[in-house]
Amino acid sequence: MSSLRVGRRAVLASLSVLFTPAVLRAAPTNLTWFMWSGSEAEVAAWQHLCAMVHAKHPDITVNFQTASWTDYWTKLPALAASNQLPDIVSLQNMRTAGFAQLMEPLDPYIRADNFDVGAFDKSIIAGLSRNGKIYALPYDFGPWLMFYNRDQFQAAGLVAPDPGWTETEFLKDARALTKNGSYGTAVSVPDAFLSYASSAGASYLTPDGSLDLTNPGLEAAFQSYADLVARDKVAPLFPSSGTPGDLQANGRFVAGDVAMYADGPWDLINIGHSAKFRVGVVPIPAGKNGSVSLTAGSGFGIATTSRYKAEAWKAIQVLTSPQAEAYLAGLGRAFPARIAQQRDWYGIAARNVDSAQAAITAALQTGKPYLTTANWNTVSSLFGQYAPLAFGGRKSAGQVLTTIQQLAAES
Repeated sequence: MSSLRVGRRAVLASLSVLFTPAVLRAAPTNLTWFMWSGSEAEVAAWQHLCAMVHAKHPDITVNFQTASWTDYWTKLPALAASNQLPDIVSLQNMRTAGFAQLMEPLDPYIRADNFDVGAFDKSIIAGLSRNGKIYALPYDFGPWLMFYNRDQFQAAGLVAPDPGWTETEFLKDARALTKNGSYGTAVSVPDAFLSYASSAGASYLTPDGSLDLTNPGLEAAFQSYADLVARDKVAPLFPSSGTPGDLQANGRFVAGDVAMYADGPWDLINIGHSAKFRVGVVPIPAGKNGSVSLTAGSGFGIATTSRYKAEAWKAIQVLTSPQAEAYLAGLGRAFPARIAQQRDWYGIAARNVDSAQAAITAALQTGKPYLTTANWNTVSSLFGQYAPLAFGGRKSAGQVLTTIQQLAAES
């Protein structure tokens, strides 16, 4: 009998080891992560980050899902409505107000792990926060800049622009570069335009943060911006379509059909893989308010519906880690949100774009956060839909802005 009892104890002991909480917690977890991308190079970069998570946490596998920029913001609310949100949600700071309700506040996780939020730039942490709560950890941020084709400037006998160049100098260069079927610059809304408007001293929000598109200052700035197409003929007219103006401008720029266009440092990886010419960057041309670049960025948070919030938090820490930031910076995909890793971006950018560090430094000194309303996704879509009427000269800037203001209020 004693031998039977000993044998039974041995079996029970073996079973207890198999079913201890520690063993159960080590069971593999499959997470989904949804993120926009604009090229195969970007997809490869995000998949590399998934592999970094698995290397750090072998029990966690991140399955990457992607869509174009435009489709991402259409699909995300659809996924929420059907209770199919991914575990990890990507968030841009201009959409924080509209999408934060889909995401879990990260503050309890940050406090529990004593996570160092101070390692990130304060402005983008603020941009990914709402009502005092952080909803995503940032991986990048940066100001809108003017990208330019150095070869076209040289061929036209023009001096490459430096920080401090003015709107007058910008227009003079754009006119000189508009020839042989190519244009000196390109326009896009609302992002590039609002940096242009801010440099002109105009505002698009009231002091309390409400949408204010019909004030005289913004109307004058938008008419001046539209005139680059309608009157000065130095920029092409992009049709109203599902493709945002900045993506259309990017396509024309890398093809060599446009000599200048505004975008952020996050697009350097796509430009670097596509452009067949030397690229330069410079801050937004200075208006009467100086050069004021709006700053924006993105990050990753946890869906409120995720069943694996603790594992998603572990994954997000890797996706925004110093190693991940250095990797993305080395590709030119992201100007790091982590302050210490910004030198890595300068290192790669300086090799490919020798004006990058001076441009970023100058733009950040005079930049300001890109603030938005809760319905900014709608506002942005309305700009893309109606701005071509002003660019084509069919409507005045004031008429277009009034239409957008009214329709946004109804959304």
